[in-house]
Amino acid sequence: MNIFEKCESNVRSYCRNFPDIFHRAKGSIIYSDSGKEYIDFFAGAGALNYGHNHDYIKQKVMSYLDADGIAHGLDMYTSAKEKFLAKFDEVVLSSRKLDYRIQFCGPTGTNAVEAALKLARKVKQRSGIFSFMGAYHGMTLGSLSISGNVGIRAGAIGTSNNVTFMPYPYGFMESFDTIQYIKSVLNDINSGIEKPAAIIFETVQAEGGVVIAPIEWMQRLKNLCEENDILLICDDIQVGCGRTGPFFSFERADIVPDMVVLSKSISGYGFPMSLLLIKPELDIWEPGEHNGTFRGNQLAFVGATAALEYRESCNFEQDVKAKEIFLKNFLNQQILPISEKIAIRGIGMIWGIDVKNFGGSSLAKSITSRCFELGLIVERAGRNDTVIKILPPLIIDMLTLEKGCSIIKEAFKDCISK
Repeated sequence: MNIFEKCESNVRSYCRNFPDIFHRAKGSIIYSDSGKEYIDFFAGAGALNYGHNHDYIKQKVMSYLDADGIAHGLDMYTSAKEKFLAKFDEVVLSSRKLDYRIQFCGPTGTNAVEAALKLARKVKQRSGIFSFMGAYHGMTLGSLSISGNVGIRAGAIGTSNNVTFMPYPYGFMESFDTIQYIKSVLNDINSGIEKPAAIIFETVQAEGGVVIAPIEWMQRLKNLCEENDILLICDDIQVGCGRTGPFFSFERADIVPDMVVLSKSISGYGFPMSLLLIKPELDIWEPGEHNGTFRGNQLAFVGATAALEYRESCNFEQDVKAKEIFLKNFLNQQILPISEKIAIRGIGMIWGIDVKNFGGSSLAKSITSRCFELGLIVERAGRNDTVIKILPPLIIDMLTLEKGCSIIKEAFKDCISK
């Protein structure tokens, strides 16, 4: 029995899928104590869009530490926060003509989701929330209440009070007008469902199996919310910060949500950080009404500022687009022909290979395990974990991206042949 099995809780999970001890990482490569190198197609579950130990971001963080910069500041005014706010407003908000207040929440995305739900209910004085089947929003009680997976809610009895799950345009629902269904529920006095304070959605259900919402669907959802005095909250935690190409994943639909939740890659370096973007008229918080000890992660502010500076210095979106084209072509030309039972979905730098038609999750598990043996870290997602989710750092070089994809192809052929 090793020290991890002796001392660490049974709740540990990723280490069971990737059973090696890692000690160093650079760019899109992770190195283990055994001397083996792994290509990273997981990117910290989307927290490492800029890769491991990005040189420019690291230099800024180390300079800040060398100068004895404030490391912990609650929500006090600090120079690190000032620089981040100025850069975020300049590069992200003003350039898109977006008018949002920025609320710094606890260190992880789920706390920002909690803040959004709390504020929506306070603003509208209604308790109900609409979420979507297949959604994932976090592991604290409020976030669990709006997540679709009943398995992860098993230990949180009663979390779904005042939450109604609506159909997402996926599977058999793709031929069903889900927006019209929501309208019917809202307009039917006998539906048994009261008007919610907010509807929270993901433009791409990442943990739900890389399910992409159609542009028209998102536009109709926004219009529905406006017509019915309902707030629209976009959870952009995993697919924001450039994962789909533009900084926000909802930009392709030309909509402006009332609130936007950001975390994961917003800090640029994997530091814990989350924030909630709020339309100014909705910012009715009383001072300290939603707070937390670690809402002032100064190193995260430094990393986030450096990440935005880096984005300005290169053709970031065009680079993601080029890699999107490669991934799309590779998956459709090299993986899809392996079997008619395979389905491919994706956008930007998040893609899923769905093998549910093979009759369960065992094949997906075998494929990701074989990938690990061959030197690739890639995870599963979706209903029953039947989707192999490709989520590399956005800065991955083409040679490494191609090598990682070739490992997936080899693993598929090895596992299907068995």
